[in-house]
Amino acid sequence: MTTAAPSGDLSFATVGAALAAHGGATVLDLAAVSRVDSAGLSLLLELTRRAKARGAGLEIRNASEQVRGLASFFGVDSLLNFQ
Repeated sequence: MTTAAPSGDLSFATVGAALAAHGGATVLDLAAVSRVDSAGLSLLLELTRRAKARGAGLEIRNASEQVRGLASFFGVDSLLNFQ
């Protein structure tokens, strides 16, 4: 199990670096993430896709109501494994 814990914003400006840094994660702890925009949500979907391609899953821990609400708004909450 590989845990990643990004911090700050997950936004258009930061997702490239976050993808490079956390692309192999199986657990993503969002406790230190302050804000997520649609690009950040796309990052969560891509990390989930990559984990599934490796035969694993991605567990997303400590997602804020803002993150969960954004995922629900876009109709992708069922694709993400929020814990």
